[in-house]
Amino acid sequence: MIIIEINNIKDLQEAAKKFLGYFSEPGVFAFYGEMGAGKTSFIQSVCKELNVLDVVTSPTFSLVNEYKSSQHGMLYHFDFYRIQTVREVFDLGYEEYFFQDQYCFIEWPEKIESLLPKSAIKVYLEVISQGERRLSFSASGGKAI
Repeated sequence: MIIIEINNIKDLQEAAKKFLGYFSEPGVFAFYGEMGAGKTSFIQSVCKELNVLDVVTSPTFSLVNEYKSSQHGMLYHFDFYRIQTVREVFDLGYEEYFFQDQYCFIEWPEKIESLLPKSAIKVYLEVISQGERRLSFSASGGKAI
């Protein structure tokens, strides 16, 4: 397990850079953490490192936001907090997103656990104290260096 300590909001960008250093290719990244842990904020920092041209916001109501990167093509950001059934994810056409060779960032993946690709990287954001977070993940998925 790899751990990156985030001591304050100023550390987010450096943490995103370190995080991406563990992966040589795009893939599906499933972000676990309690409400307010900073999943969206961290994904915003990762997108900045990936040269996303769009404004990165939480897709809480739309379920998925699509972003364009100047270097990586399209990236996809999901938030499944509000889904009621897995059927909604099927209706969204999740396969078209999850099984491309693109970056997919998923918030609240526990709601769709059975649909995650086996190669998905599980990323955990833990609240340590006000402003402090611990990011942990295994770089043993199919897309890791």
